[in-house]
Amino acid sequence: MKATIAICTHNRAEDVREALFSLLQQSFTGAYEVIVVDNRSTDNTRQVVQEVGRMTSIPIIYVYEERLGLSVARNRAIREAKGDYILFLDDDAAASKNWIEGIVSVFESDPRIGCVGGKIDPAWEGAEPAWLLPENRTLYTILDYSQEIVEMKKPAIPFGANVAFRKSVFDTLRPFREDLGRVGSNLLSSEEAELIDRIRSRYTVYYTPYAWVRHKIPHSRVSRKWLLRRIYWQGVSSAVSSERKTGIFVKSVLKVPVFLVLTVVFFFDKHRIFRNISKIIYNNGLISGVLRTYH
Repeated sequence: MKATIAICTHNRAEDVREALFSLLQQSFTGAYEVIVVDNRSTDNTRQVVQEVGRMTSIPIIYVYEERLGLSVARNRAIREAKGDYILFLDDDAAASKNWIEGIVSVFESDPRIGCVGGKIDPAWEGAEPAWLLPENRTLYTILDYSQEIVEMKKPAIPFGANVAFRKSVFDTLRPFREDLGRVGSNLLSSEEAELIDRIRSRYTVYYTPYAWVRHKIPHSRVSRKWLLRRIYWQGVSSAVSSERKTGIFVKSVLKVPVFLVLTVVFFFDKHRIFRNISKIIYNNGLISGVLRTYH
């Protein structure tokens, strides 16, 4: 089996249907399977997966994972996978026709490549907000790293909506840390960054613009309130995954009053105010992340 496509999902049955349909129209001619890891859904995810499975000869495998958590579900997919390469597709994303072919071809070009990511285009429910700052676009899982196939140098990483791994890397490396990654409604992350950082110790990481996916951004996330919450949890995630927690705590405590002063100084500049508020929120997340590791 050349490739395993893994979709991890929680209560998004109709999104999963669209994701699966995009996998039935691939240009890739090699053998591949699709695994849907149902992470304790209470909707009709099982029925949707079985229904789509009856429409195709491509193996579509339904797996129920009781323990809640995105990293838990991803690790279950890794254990179940039979392919040489494991391609992760978000349950609310749709793959382009050449997606599998594009990812696999990069892996096949060099055995030293351990991880490959692709372009992620946003599918906004409505229009992209005018207030969204360029540096915050990545927090909506938007990625347009290069116009050609290139190695991604640290600290750049692919995003989980469109990331793939050589299966054999997990023969010697632990998979996703399960104390990181989303669980239920929290926005804990950094599980991909932590894993890819370990992969880089032995392999290279590549990006291809030719294997792109379109990722949905629902109207419920298109607000400053959601973005600030996402920024807070990014701070928590960074602190939890870091080994230098004492230094992070001290620096964050010292930075918060500085950003408060700058917010007052630039009171009439809305963009600068939002940037400073974002930094305050992020540092609060760092402080919270350090404290939660000692509970």
